[in-house]
Amino acid sequence: MARCEVCGNDYDLTFSVETQDGAKHVFDSFACAIHRMAPICEHCETRIIGQGVEAEGHWYCGAHCARAEGKVGLVDHV
Repeated sequence: MARCEVCGNDYDLTFSVETQDGAKHVFDSFACAIHRMAPICEHCETRIIGQGVEAEGHWYCGAHCARAEGKVGLVDHV
């Protein structure tokens, strides 16, 4: 059994996620994985579960939040 690094649950059905830099993370649920790994919108501070948008090295949940931070040229729908 392994222990979830977010909630500490010692569970026989944990799963691991390896990142591009080789770091390995262990979770007992997708909720814990999202809590630890999903980027956070730099405007509204919500977890970015879907696509999100990146502008000049900053992450936003959508074009609206990017525009609110002064980024131009981003649209949610073309």
